[in-house]
Amino acid sequence: MYTIIDIETTGNGIKGNKITEISIFKYDGGQIVDEFTSLVNPQCPIPYFITGLTGIDDQMVQSAPTFHEIADTIQSITEGCIFVAHSVNFDYGVIKEEFRQIGIDFTRKKLCTVRLSRQLIPGLRSYSLGKLCSAVEIPLVDRHRARGDAHATVLLFEQLLNKPESEDVFKKFLNARSQEATLPPHLPKSVFDNIPQKPGIYYFKNQKGDIIYVGKAINLKKRVLGHFYDKSRKEIQMCSETANIDFKLAGSELMALLMESAEIKRLFPPYNRAQKRTGKQYAIFAYEDRNGIMHLAYNTIKGVPNPLKIIHNQTECRAYLEEVCKSFSLCPRYCHLQQTNAACSHHEINTCEGICRGKEAVEDYNQKVEEAITHMKLLASEVRIIKEKGRDSNESAVVLIADGIYKGFGFIDTDIEISTLEDVEAFITPQKHTVETESILTQYLLKHNKSQVLTP
Repeated sequence: MYTIIDIETTGNGIKGNKITEISIFKYDGGQIVDEFTSLVNPQCPIPYFITGLTGIDDQMVQSAPTFHEIADTIQSITEGCIFVAHSVNFDYGVIKEEFRQIGIDFTRKKLCTVRLSRQLIPGLRSYSLGKLCSAVEIPLVDRHRARGDAHATVLLFEQLLNKPESEDVFKKFLNARSQEATLPPHLPKSVFDNIPQKPGIYYFKNQKGDIIYVGKAINLKKRVLGHFYDKSRKEIQMCSETANIDFKLAGSELMALLMESAEIKRLFPPYNRAQKRTGKQYAIFAYEDRNGIMHLAYNTIKGVPNPLKIIHNQTECRAYLEEVCKSFSLCPRYCHLQQTNAACSHHEINTCEGICRGKEAVEDYNQKVEEAITHMKLLASEVRIIKEKGRDSNESAVVLIADGIYKGFGFIDTDIEISTLEDVEAFITPQKHTVETESILTQYLLKHNKSQVLTP
């Protein structure tokens, strides 16, 4: 038994999206056996552009039941049925969230008529409901109203059920381990299956082949799947546009971070926002208080006359200081990571050796601060070559830093002897030194021991 469902909403992502109309057709594989259609009072204003699309306005839903008032009916009609919709993850996600907000766990097996159509009616240029119905000669009335779209989906579903190979396809899609119901509607499962569980970068592409997002991961398959489970508005929109995914192996997290940064700067994909923003820059600095204790702190770059390190946003600045604090057993209070005049009590950092409680000599503490300052200036020192894992066991990855500037990275076969800087430079692909790459490399140098950092 199937329930074929369509909803109209206020259009604010999954968690902020409220249903304004719902239509459910209960279908036994041969005929419609029950129907429930209703406007729904979302208990919030309907945006003007949504009214322009659906024709549903605030006045129409003013006296309509709320979702809570029709929840039992929806539960009852869908009980024991497979939840079917065009781009099912959207409709299912919104309905599941509406139930969650009233304290009910709503779980049903799912089928997506977009993914089913791509499999059973291949070769079409578009699988949007309107163009698909036109291609297979299904009448579609009251477009962008729940009942009109749901009834057209019933007729489409009936055609799909009658395809010669439908039994095998439906069985595969309903297999709990197939992930068919999780994947974006336009993404072939074969593409997802081809993604390895290795470090690298990945490219989300739309139906035109344009790159819309670049990401990095230690485990590519796991990270990509995480996008499909994310219910934020940005992720839902991005995944709905994704029709293909390419990837490049990196060998390690460091290489993936550097490769991702380079590609974002080169391609400027529309869904990559963080590294495209210039934003306000922050700087870390040091000063000595009246008791002779050295402090590390941060401020906007305009307020710091002698910056030790420049970082492109406040969050990363604080995260970097936390790493310094832990690595050199400094006090969170004197690194300005908590505002208190008492002894430190940071929720994550417990490496303080007692300067804030009078149990550590000022001279000893200041020596650690000086060591941290020296380490923060690592990129400004002599030539450094970072050696990392390659993309397979037959190669190594190298990163070159010279005169404080990131020069680039490369991959070298393990059977090639490297003894001079010139040997390394021959394999380096030049890259731009940016605020992001400096942050990546300084945090790496802070965390890793010197055995991975060579000085030719």
